[in-house]
Amino acid sequence: MAKMKSIVVISDLQAPYHDAEAVNAIKKFIYWYQPDTVVSVGDEIDLPQISRWEQGGEKEWECSLGWHRDTTVKLLKDLTVEHIIRSNHSDRLYNKIKSRAPGLLGLPELEIEKFLRLDELGITYHHQPYELAPNWILVHGDEGNVQPTAGATALGLAKRSGASVVCGHTHRMGLTHWTQSWAGKSKTVWGLEVGHLMNLKHARYIKAGLFTWQQGFGILHVDGKNVMPQMVPIVNKSFTVDGKVYKW
Repeated sequence: MAKMKSIVVISDLQAPYHDAEAVNAIKKFIYWYQPDTVVSVGDEIDLPQISRWEQGGEKEWECSLGWHRDTTVKLLKDLTVEHIIRSNHSDRLYNKIKSRAPGLLGLPELEIEKFLRLDELGITYHHQPYELAPNWILVHGDEGNVQPTAGATALGLAKRSGASVVCGHTHRMGLTHWTQSWAGKSKTVWGLEVGHLMNLKHARYIKAGLFTWQQGFGILHVDGKNVMPQMVPIVNKSFTVDGKVYKW
C-alpha cells in the first residue's frame, strides 16, 4: 500500500511579529511528523518600513529592514519551507520600488527571491497560483473579496478557479465546501483558510483590540487523486495532530 503524502501549510508569520513560541512548537512538530512538503501561503515578512500605511512614520526611519529580513530567513529555514506564494506583504518591496524608484526595477538583487535568499534555502517562490496537490491550488487570499465568514474567502476563490483552494491572508481558520451537480454527476470544491502565526500583541492595526482571527495551520493528506484537508487550530498554547498534543 502506497504511503499517504502529507503537506503542512503555514500562513502569515509576518516576521518579526510572529508568535515565537507557537512557531517553535510547529518546528518541533514538523521534525516529528516528517511531512513530505511544507509550504507557506504568504506574508512571511511584515515589511512595515516600506508599507504605504507607514509612509512618513517612525517605522520608515528605524533602519530595521536588515534584521527583519534575517529573522524571516531563519524562520523559513527552521520550518523547512519549500514553496512560497506571493502575497500583499511580500509585494511591498516591488510596489515601493515601482512607486519611488522605478528605474531600479529589473535588478535581480532587489527582487523578493533574492532579498529573502530563497535560492540559498532551496525555496521556490510562486508569482501565480500553485497546484500543490491534485485539483488543489495555493493562493494568498487577497486575489478576490475578503468575506467576513471564516472559510468563505477561500471558497469564493475555489468557485472562481474551479479547483479547491488553500489560502491565508484573512488570519482566520475555516474549512467549507460547495458541490455542483448535473446529469447525475457532481463536483465538489473546498476552501481552506489556515489562520495565522502572528503574536497579537504586535498587531497594532487591530482597532480597540477587537479581532476575529485564529492561530493555526493546515495539513493536506494526499492519497493519489484524493485530498483530505485538515485544520489544526492553536488554542491555549497547544494543538493536536493524530492524537498527539503539542503544548508550550
